[in-house]
Amino acid sequence: MAGVNKVILVGNLGKDPEVRHLESGSVVANVTLATTEAYKDRNGNRVENTEWHDLEMWDGQAKVAEQYLRKGSQIFVEGKIKSDTWQDEQGNNRKKMRIRVLSFTMLGSRTGAENGGAPQGNPNTMNQGSPAPQTSASMPSSGVDMDNVEDDLPF
Repeated sequence: MAGVNKVILVGNLGKDPEVRHLESGSVVANVTLATTEAYKDRNGNRVENTEWHDLEMWDGQAKVAEQYLRKGSQIFVEGKIKSDTWQDEQGNNRKKMRIRVLSFTMLGSRTGAENGGAPQGNPNTMNQGSPAPQTSASMPSSGVDMDNVEDDLPF
């Protein structure tokens, strides 16, 4: 039976993406993502638990991350778990887990763009191997003001 290696995360960036342009022409971006869950303990006290995830984005995704993502940006990520193993200087075996991003969606609004959010009016979805998403300023106008259209979602 084949296995499944799939990760879905929604969280906020802990710092600006670290982007490297490799000699081969490839681009890689490393991002830290915080996911926080909140619950009440037995005594009724609110408890928050934050997990940090190391994300790895390549080529088109890395270019979009470099241009649009900033510390505090909220993103939706789909990817898979990858691990690196090595020996350190003392000969100890080390292992590091990371998330190889297969697709991500920038969440947020235009007002959050100065603070790291993505432009509004844009699906903001970036799949591995797809071209960079257009910003709302470069998208063709349909003549409809989408900011004033109500959706039919039940929630």
